[in-house]
Amino acid sequence: MTVVATGGTLAGRATTQDSYSNYRAGTYPMAELIPEIAPAIDQMANVDIVQFGNAGSGGYTIAQYRELTLAVERALANSDAVVVTTGTDTMEEFGYWLDVTVQSKKPVFITGAMRPWAAGPTPDVDPVFGSDGPANLVQSIRLAASQQTYCFGTVLMLNDEIHAARDVTKGNTMRTDTFESRRVGVLGWIDGDRISLPRGPSRVLDCQSDRWLTPFDLSEISAGDLPKVEIFYNYQEASGDAIRGMVTGGATGIVTAGTGAGGISSAAGQARRDAITQGVWFVSTSRTGSGTVGPTRAAGMISGNELLPQKARLLLILSRAFTDDITVARDWFATAGNPGFGNASASVEVQAVPDGVLEPVV
Repeated sequence: MTVVATGGTLAGRATTQDSYSNYRAGTYPMAELIPEIAPAIDQMANVDIVQFGNAGSGGYTIAQYRELTLAVERALANSDAVVVTTGTDTMEEFGYWLDVTVQSKKPVFITGAMRPWAAGPTPDVDPVFGSDGPANLVQSIRLAASQQTYCFGTVLMLNDEIHAARDVTKGNTMRTDTFESRRVGVLGWIDGDRISLPRGPSRVLDCQSDRWLTPFDLSEISAGDLPKVEIFYNYQEASGDAIRGMVTGGATGIVTAGTGAGGISSAAGQARRDAITQGVWFVSTSRTGSGTVGPTRAAGMISGNELLPQKARLLLILSRAFTDDITVARDWFATAGNPGFGNASASVEVQAVPDGVLEPVV
């Protein structure tokens, strides 16, 4: 298997051994970290390393996201699984991007840490007390070696919990159990060397079908094809200035993080209508953190369904890059970007018959 390293807190160097928030992210290369956990992983897998970068997660561009997908796909050509390490600040965006772009059914994981690895010049000197980085890396490799998430898409593993990339979000600035999957809950967990996966994403039902693959094959486009997409956050008496500024700045798509089920102020609504006449696409999402935004066929509008605004932005970038037809993009938001058991190819409607036997509806 391959570890594709991008930096983050996991590779961070702290100022002291008891410093959890004062550190420099992306300091130690993965080639120095893997030997520190070798006694635990040597019997699990043969691990090679791709040092994609070494920075905080927020420092990466969308063009670099494209390159990361291609790097993961190259690794999967020869490896049985890939673990991507990155910072937790935008880890959920890294994970969702990989989930909808990697064109391989092999397991892909994303992990990191909330506390830096060490305080010394190398990671074997002055380890940070209670650092979660070594354990998260070991357990991600353990999960990857098990192959239990084949056809799951990208999953996030942190603090012994396993989350679906679409559902997970960072819920706390400091706690090591920061990631949560909102109302749907975790996919599973790891206790020591025991992996428990009581549920999986609906995508697994398409494992034997080409429907499992998403339409976003990044080898077919260049970085220059990825458009500018912004997010507008609604609030009491929000003006339309931000939307107008985004359009002036070259945005071809805007995600609105609305109140309740996606509502925005009247002034922002007028700015949205004006922008739509200029060809800008809008995706409606909610700032509440969970819940569905209902479907729409209004001109220039797409429902974000259950996606958080930051993830809807990534899907809108891809949609604008791969189609000029908003009807096609709406379908992608309802299927590839928001997979569910109802739209899986293996799902079938059933009805009860008098003898109690369930048979397919024909």
